[in-house]
Amino acid sequence: MVNRRLIHEGKAKIIYEGTEPGTLIQYFKDDATAFNARKKATIAGKGVLNNRISAHLMMRLETIGIPTHFLKSLNMREQLVREVEIIPIEVVIRNIAAGSLCTRLGMKEGTILPQPLIEYYYKKDELNDPMISESHIMTLGWADVYELEEIVAMSYRINDYLNGMFAGIGLKLVDFKLEFGRLWGEYGELYLLLADEISPDNCRLWDMETNEKMDKDRFRQDLGGMIEAYQQVAERLGLIPKGGIIEGGNINEQVAAGLGEIDNELARERRLRSINKPKPQKPGGKG
Repeated sequence: MVNRRLIHEGKAKIIYEGTEPGTLIQYFKDDATAFNARKKATIAGKGVLNNRISAHLMMRLETIGIPTHFLKSLNMREQLVREVEIIPIEVVIRNIAAGSLCTRLGMKEGTILPQPLIEYYYKKDELNDPMISESHIMTLGWADVYELEEIVAMSYRINDYLNGMFAGIGLKLVDFKLEFGRLWGEYGELYLLLADEISPDNCRLWDMETNEKMDKDRFRQDLGGMIEAYQQVAERLGLIPKGGIIEGGNINEQVAAGLGEIDNELARERRLRSINKPKPQKPGGKG
């Protein structure tokens, strides 16, 4: 990493210049943060597990037609991804009441929502990522009506698919966060891609039988066993051998290195679909 140009360092990842034009390298750190980084710790091996889980989920989503920025895993902690212009909106999809939804609305944790609920947050750490509306998004120019329409459609599709996938391994998908990015074509075509990551860092996952929390809430709520929970998710997905790759804070480098790369061949071959549409005409305007 010494000779790479650093593009950005966030709370959980570092972004470097990519090895190919139009690409970046996404490095997963072991840092754990909560409450907008007011609570911090280093959890050995977290980055390794999140890298592998996110790579797998991105690749699986590609199979159902969700275009993603993920191209391939490079090693235990790094991914090659497409360089996109991140839309400054965090999209949160909720299936079961938990976290801030309970705090804001006085709901009982675990209440099953009658339908998936989508919320939007302005991606701005210094403002504590405030909740916003669709009107904020369009009025302030963060996305237009066509982009938002595509984001919502993709979010529901992702939720449907991941709900089924996690149910198949005995987990409830309580809620999760998504980010999207713009990719511009040679002739001004606009494509929207799923970006960032999908992992226990930004998903709430509960065991179906016990409701045991298998995500970052173990860190937020001082429950302990965070790395064991993340390993359990990876193990159930078939991404690491039974027994895990981390024990006593130490990574079994030999086992981890032998897990193999995840290559998102579909992302390289996919013919992306432009969402460019004509701007709406004013009533009475000329066509």
